Amino acid sequence: MAVPTTAKKLAVDSNILFDLASEDDFAHTFREVLQERNYSISVPPTVVQELTYAAFHKTAKSADEKTQRRLAEKALREMLSWKITPFNLIPTGHAITEQFVKKLQLCGLLPDEEFNDGLILAETSLADIPVLITNDLHLTQIDATQLHISFEASDLSPVIVVRPRILLRALAQ
Repeated sequence: MAVPTTAKKLAVDSNILFDLASEDDFAHTFREVLQERNYSISVPPTVVQELTYAAFHKTAKSADEKTQRRLAEKALREMLSWKITPFNLIPTGHAITEQFVKKLQLCGLLPDEEFNDGLILAETSLADIPVLITNDLHLTQIDATQLHISFEASDLSPVIVVRPRILLRALAQ
């Protein structure tokens, strides 16, 4: 009898979903490779909120904004068909995430205007997902050691922030 394999967990940021919605070849190759290697790909609640805001609440005055709206709608619509699953938190988890973001901002790891980035990190941690995939410079440029210390000081599981191309290269070795 075959023993079922345990899925390895990853979370993705909204920029990855925008890339998938725009039919970016690399993004789809990346997703397919991960899924072939038994990774489950999840989406934190704040990412779903960002996509929802971009799709339904943001004004679309310029061509760029109209494109972003169309891509956000497509990402929300296609997420499940791409086998990417959103998750939610229990209500107390939301309070924990906000406190964590405030700590990141106080110690200078995250600018005030990037509050959602901190929420995404904390949500990923609370969901017991060890890796967040993103191209967001505010997240990828955080000092990994300081971020790890911040997670531990908040009694949260550390999350490693990785760019998709770096992860794909590591998996190829």
